[in-house]
Amino acid sequence: MRGLVLAGTASGVGKTVAALATLRAFENAGRTVQPAKAGPDFIDPSHHARVAGRPSRTLDPWLQGEDGLRRNYARGEGDVCVVEGMMGLYDGDAASTAGVAAALDLPVVLVVDASAGMESVAATALGFARYADRTSHDVDVAGVIAQRAHGGRHEEGIREALPDELAYCGRVPPREDLEIPDRHLGLRMGEEAPLDADALDAAAETLRTDRLLDLAREPTPAATEPSAGNSPKSGEGPRIAVADDEAFRFVYPATRERLSERATVVPFAPATGDDLPPCDGVYLPGGYPELHAEALAEGPALGSIATVASEGTPVLGECGGLMALAETLSTVDGDTHEMAGVLPATVERRERYQALDHVELRARRDALTASGGERLRGHEFHYSAADVASDARFAFDVERGTGIDGDRDGLTEYRTLGTYCHVHAASGAFDAFLDEVEQR
Repeated sequence: MRGLVLAGTASGVGKTVAALATLRAFENAGRTVQPAKAGPDFIDPSHHARVAGRPSRTLDPWLQGEDGLRRNYARGEGDVCVVEGMMGLYDGDAASTAGVAAALDLPVVLVVDASAGMESVAATALGFARYADRTSHDVDVAGVIAQRAHGGRHEEGIREALPDELAYCGRVPPREDLEIPDRHLGLRMGEEAPLDADALDAAAETLRTDRLLDLAREPTPAATEPSAGNSPKSGEGPRIAVADDEAFRFVYPATRERLSERATVVPFAPATGDDLPPCDGVYLPGGYPELHAEALAEGPALGSIATVASEGTPVLGECGGLMALAETLSTVDGDTHEMAGVLPATVERRERYQALDHVELRARRDALTASGGERLRGHEFHYSAADVASDARFAFDVERGTGIDGDRDGLTEYRTLGTYCHVHAASGAFDAFLDEVEQR
């Protein structure tokens, strides 16, 4: 599958809108398109999936390793893959868009804010292309999309200023209906605030689809899927209840796939009144429990989770899942709601983010997702803070990142684990979780 990377000069330059317009442009040209996202983000991929009609692949060398990244790319389906970058092209010490492009040897199309420039757009792009020589990554900046650029003389000035080695790939017009609203964890989800279809079509028409397709190429070395011979057939194995509603949205496609390969996945919606279905294990992903705390407190699911946890059922909660497993959750409005009460902590949602980083954890002893001494790599981004009991037990020491208290992550009680860290299926954490479930 051919691919290209849409990278920005900085955060907020309009990469997501440019990526969505590119997805639509390829579809309108009769191509089957696969979206992907560099970095650990959950939100931008929800917009990709809404436009493309298929899950967006997560590409992060820190979470997956380069081999895992290539395998995850290969699991995509389509004629061409559009990879949206994270932050600016070269930003990120643990993982960067440049690192993803280099790992796959895919060309980079730079998204540049052209709202107040013409020749300067070309100068910026040329600087980004030449800066690659100062990095450890072999990055091929091959083209430019002018974001928030008008047509006519504005577009003409940008196109004429670009050197021959940088292809002009079109523009995204400055329209208010091409802005995605945001909140405390980033943009609103694709299900909540999709772009207007007519506006997206208009943006797709101003892109040079032919040039974008000409730039796209196969990854090198070729990405190949791992053998499926060691996995049970889909639908067999233990029953895993996976929370899936507006409060619990942050799940990587590869995680869903790995759980489904080894278990029967039973989705349920705690925030909309579902009770916990009969199961052998429970997974509570991250999301927005702070926006649905009252509904969670009034529904039956958290009480049922507390019951099965006390009986020894393995329960895994990541970030939002940790918050739901705590004793109480306080919102920014000052309201406090009872949660499951499985883990000895009270959680408060703060005005500013409390952690944002790639993370490395070391297991203090055998835990639900890792053996003693084993390291796990993941990601954390949250606005809440947890006040834990003095006798609380932690599963992990934090080698990189913040965790729950700056030094430790992974509150544990019974066979329940709650972390602020999100991990990817390539880490092996979900295989360890399923091994624990099967041993019950």
